[in-house]
Amino acid sequence: MSTLWDVGTPGAPVAVLFDSGGVLMQPIGGRWNPRADFEHTLVTAFPTLTPARIAAAIAAGDVFLEHVDGTPDYDDYHRVMLEYLGVRPTGELLAELTRPVDPRTILETFPDVLPTLRQLQRNGVRMAVVSDAWPELPALHAALGMDGFFEAYAISAELGCRKPDPRMYRHASDALGLAPQQCLFLDDDPTLVSAAIALGYHGLAVLRDPAELTQAVPFIRSIDELPRHLD
Repeated sequence: MSTLWDVGTPGAPVAVLFDSGGVLMQPIGGRWNPRADFEHTLVTAFPTLTPARIAAAIAAGDVFLEHVDGTPDYDDYHRVMLEYLGVRPTGELLAELTRPVDPRTILETFPDVLPTLRQLQRNGVRMAVVSDAWPELPALHAALGMDGFFEAYAISAELGCRKPDPRMYRHASDALGLAPQQCLFLDDDPTLVSAAIALGYHGLAVLRDPAELTQAVPFIRSIDELPRHLD
């Protein structure tokens, strides 16, 4: 594949802004929220809860996440599902739902990620993360071996907004001291890539299954294609 810009020209990107989920890492078992041990924690405490009721509560939680501004506090999210189930959201139960676990038991990086990050770092490419996520994202990345690569994080729960809000993209590029046209934004959602391009950023969708492409944006099938565009 040829490069999408003339490498070394003033308009060529010198930094990459990565989305996290779906680009760098994925949940083991295929579900981001709630955490993979949600059902086990609830059934342990309330054995009469059925899988169907818990699934309906998770669906109610999905609706809440879709309509809330920004990224909510974990406890507020869990309260929505517990109240749907008629379960009192005690402090003890809320703490149990967010108890520390080894991130490697619930998350994994895509195989192409760590080798590509190392190569980009060797090549002097600067990197940051722009993600609709909770504040512990840097710690999760570190536990998965991604510490030391990213100079900045734009995290929705901290900024009070979500992509495609321009503040998300700008927070990362400003933290790097770079103009939008010096940055390449990657996301597995083509609509968010389009929004970045409209703001002056370079953009690529990361579509490991190209059938997911819903609009005309440049895309790559895995991030190991990046170095050839940025070398």
